[in-house]
Formats: sequence, structure tokens, C-alpha cells
Amino acid sequence: MATKRDYYEVLEVSKTASADEIKKAYRKKAIQYHPDKNPGDKAAEENFKEAAEAYEVLSDEQKRAQYDRFGHNAPGGFGGGGGGGFSMDDIFSQFGDIFGGHFGGFGGFGGSSSGGRRTRRGSDLRVKVKLTLKEVAQGVEKKIKVNKYVSCSHCKGTGAENGTAYTTCNTCHGSGTVNRVANTIFGQMQTQTTCPTCQGEGTSITKKCPHCAGEGIVREDEVISIRIPAGVAEGMQLSMSGKGNAARRGGVNGDLLILVEEEKHPELIRDENDLIYNLLLSFPQAAMGSTVDIPTVDGKAKVKIEPGTQPGKVLRLRSKGLPSVNGYGTGDLLINISVYVPEKLSESEKSIINGLENSPNFEPSKSIKEKIFRHFKQMFE
Repeated sequence: MATKRDYYEVLEVSKTASADEIKKAYRKKAIQYHPDKNPGDKAAEENFKEAAEAYEVLSDEQKRAQYDRFGHNAPGGFGGGGGGGFSMDDIFSQFGDIFGGHFGGFGGFGGSSSGGRRTRRGSDLRVKVKLTLKEVAQGVEKKIKVNKYVSCSHCKGTGAENGTAYTTCNTCHGSGTVNRVANTIFGQMQTQTTCPTCQGEGTSITKKCPHCAGEGIVREDEVISIRIPAGVAEGMQLSMSGKGNAARRGGVNGDLLILVEEEKHPELIRDENDLIYNLLLSFPQAAMGSTVDIPTVDGKAKVKIEPGTQPGKVLRLRSKGLPSVNGYGTGDLLINISVYVPEKLSESEKSIINGLENSPNFEPSKSIKEKIFRHFKQMFE
């Protein structure tokens, strides 16, 4: 399988290019490789599709941000799918408007291979998916029920009864467009617009399907399996191409947009790919050492507390955090040490502590004092 080229390289723009610069660059490429200008040239056709795929991603703020972060390996992928994922109908339908109409009306080109018909596109759907910290760490497959528009099974999405009760539009003769010639100071100018009779579909329904009232779509519940990669974060949006609403009377389905919500863990705090656990030790545990159980995303881990462990010390458990969604390593589990000082003491406890007050081992050294001072200074800076 050939390696996909960088989208910015395809359009020959910088990564800081504005939306207007990207649009102009795509327009230039589309004109250069347009099928009417390069009849029978398969290489030009592939370049034409490749430019359309690049523009489809870079012209959308959310998709562009996802591409800038993850490249071609973005979670959920991109709708174009490698140039070949776009049909010529899709391209002329979705991007013809940047030329002020259909491609056939620009610069005298004779029309597209799609015959000028407008292909409808269904609307996108947005859902929220809640994930536990364990699901974030391991990745998960979720099944969700979505109520959406699907193609009518009775008319196969045509909107016509039995799928055949329609005729070619008399106004545009099936092309979906009409041409107009106007006299200007520069001579005669030809423009091409969407057919006002059939709204670009090229056909007229003679008898509507009774199940969808001629729309070609009906509402139904659909169970969709969503694969969530490991390492996703709160607010991240994934997309599934073609899993949104179906288009009226055929066309391209919209996308399903999945917004990630992260449930709070009762003990662990997330800091990007690291996890933080606040461990509260008793004075004897800190002074004499101990072995404690520390929660992790998939169970417990035993950690040895060395004798004389000071408050503010941070222990690090390597690779016990969360994986990077890019696949670049795994974070750590950081354990912040605090020591509990009792608020009330019995008489016998007071007696014991008073007996230790003058012991040199219970008097902090100068280095310890300086270390504690630096710790608290950093906290408030």
C-alpha cells in the first residue's frame, strides 16, 4: 500500500496557512487536474481526488486540528480514506461550490463525469461516550443505540414507490443543472446553476413512496459499535465516516462524531498521561517504614515505604499511568507522600512523645529544614 502524502504537501501550503489560502490552493489544484482538462488521464484523476481529500480535512477546523495532532493515524480516521475513498460524484457534490457553482461552469470546462447532478449529503450526528479510567487505559469497544435517519428499505432510498416511479426532469434533461448565457462588456458569458425544478437531482418523482412520503429516508434505531483507542482524553472528538444520518433520496451519509467524557476516579487524578495518588501515612509508617497498597487503573500495587520517609516526597511507578493515544509510550503513577499528625493524644501518648522530644533523631537537621522550606516555597510560587 502506497504511503499517503502529507495533506499540506498535496496542496503546497504551509502548516500555518489560513483557511482562505487553503481554499485558493485547492482551487488551483482542482483546475490543474480537472478530468475535463485531462481526459483519460488516470494519474491526473488520482491527483484530483488526492487534492479533494486534503481539502476536505484541512478546510474543517476540527478535522484539521485532529490531523495536525495525529497525522493520518487520527482516531476514527478521515472520511476521504486515501484518495480512493472519494468518488467523483462526492467531490463535485461537496466542493463544487468553491467555483461559484458546478465545476462545469468554470473556465469553460464541459462538465463533470458525474453529469452535473448534485449528490446530497446527510447531516452529522454527535453522541457522548462516558469512559472509566480503566477503559481509557486499555481502550474499549462500546455499543450504542442511535436514533437516526436511514435509507428507506421499501423504495431503496429513491423516495419513489417501488423504487421506480420517477422520470427524467424535463427542465435539465437529467443533468441536474441548467446553462444560461448572458451578454456582458466582455462578450457572452455562460454560467451553470442548479436546476430549479428538480433541485439538482435530475429526476422527478411521479408517485411517492408511502412509507417515507417521498423523502427516501425514515427514522430508525441502529446499534453501532464504536472502537475507542487507548489514551483518549476528556473533550477529544472521534469520528466514524458514513455512520451519521442518511441523505434524502440517496447520496452520501453524514458522519458520527463521538465526544469523549471521562468519569472521575475515586482515588486517582489524571495529569495528561500521568496519574497522581495522594498517600497519607501515619507517623509510625513514615518513621519506621512500611508496605502499603496503592490503587492503579487495573488493581493494586504494593509499594515499600522506606524508614524516615518525609512529607512531600514523590514516589514514581514507571509505566503505571496511561498510554499515549499516539502510541508514544506510557505515563507514570506519581505517589505524593503526606504524613498524618494526630489532633488529639492520650496521656500515655503525650508521655511517650515528651520522652522523645530531646532525642537528636527527632530534631530535624539543617538540610531537612532547608528541603522543607524549598518544598513549600515552590508550592506557593
